[in-house]
This record gives sequence, C-alpha cells and structure tokens, in this order.
Amino acid sequence: MNAADLPVALLAGGLATRLRPITERIPKVLVEVAGEPFLHHQLRLLAAAGLHRVVLCLGHLGEQVVERYGSGSAFGLRLDYCFDGPKLLGTAGALIRALPTLGPAFYVLYGDSYLPVDYRAAGDHFLRSGAPGLMTVYENRGLFERSNVEFAGGRIVAYNKRRPTAAMHHVDYGLGAFRAEAFDGYPRDAAVDLADVQQALAARGQLAGHLIAERFYEIGSPTGLQELDAHLRTSVH
Repeated sequence: MNAADLPVALLAGGLATRLRPITERIPKVLVEVAGEPFLHHQLRLLAAAGLHRVVLCLGHLGEQVVERYGSGSAFGLRLDYCFDGPKLLGTAGALIRALPTLGPAFYVLYGDSYLPVDYRAAGDHFLRSGAPGLMTVYENRGLFERSNVEFAGGRIVAYNKRRPTAAMHHVDYGLGAFRAEAFDGYPRDAAVDLADVQQALAARGQLAGHLIAERFYEIGSPTGLQELDAHLRTSVH
C-alpha cells in the first residue's frame, strides 16, 4: 500500500452549533465559503493531492451531502458515505462505525478543516512509522488556539486537549492517519472522542508525529469562516 491509496475519512457529522443559525438548515460542509460550498474546496484539495477515495462520515442533515455530491465523479474522486445513525457517535465513534468501509488504514480529516499541505508526505511518514496512529502538528505556541501537543524527537510525547501543560508548544493540525487496530477495545455504536484515542496512543508511545510548516484554516467558528473566505478569494485554487 502507498499513501495515495489510503482513503480519507472526512468527519462531517457534528451539529455545528457555533455556526447557527446557518447550520440549522444545512450541514457545516455545505456552508458557503468564497462563493461555493465548503466541501467543494476540500474535495478539490484532496484530488489535487493525488488522493482518490473519500468516505464521508455524516450525521446532522447529511442526506443533503449525498444528494449534492453523489459518487464524487465530478471531482475525480470516489465518494462513499457512512451515517452515525439515530444518535451522534462522536469523532472516533463515527470512524469505528465506518471501519468496514475504510479498511485497514486511512487518513482522517475534520469536516471543518482546510489544510493546504502535502497529504501524501504525511501518509508516507505514517506508513513508514509502523505506528497505529499519526498526528500532524503545527508549532503554534498559543498563536491560533491553546497548544495541546508535546512534540519532541519526531514523536508525540503527550497530547491533552482538555488539560494542556507548559511543555506543549504544538497543536493538532487536523490531519491524522490510523490503522484500524488503533480502535481495538473501544465500544461500537457508542460516543467516543478521537482526542481520547489519540491521547491514549500518545501515552503508550504509539502516536507518530509529522511536523507541518503551513498554517491551518477552519470554518468551525464565524471568525475562522471569515478568515478562510478572505484567503480563498485572494488565492488561486
């Protein structure tokens, strides 16, 4: 297997409460950014990176995404879909539900992240590492949000989103990669947070780290949405 063959799990099932009232009628990935639904921008980015397959993990109003994007052929991608079901499963719970579709190894990308990076370089690092998980990190030093990763010697020493320490100068960039066994022992069809899985892997020395130099963009907040809109309107994509 090479990095281009890894499918991308796109986590897009949340309620997006910070973007209400926009997201009361449409899912977050369909929020307009620079004149187009955000998912347009994400899918073009993945296709340009040479990736081929995306599995959208959907929940709130996800049927609208299926209706609009179908097979994904318009973007040169193959799209598959996996729904949370009657209750929200959380980020890791959605991945666990999608494992039969994702297969043995895959990228993970949040549905509100726009990450203009070399995806395949991160995937190559992950496959070479042999680790069950990889986290991309950015040297944040409190710039964009609270730093939550201790990164040293090319590995994730510690990760704690809820209780960061003074030794944490990096932040989870938003792109990860996992082998299916990273989720062994976690309950199926239950709410599980991916941050808890990553924290446990880091504590066992099983979370590889890949340093990213480019800044990240997100639409999870009104400020982030405005910032990305301005960026995309002034850049060629």
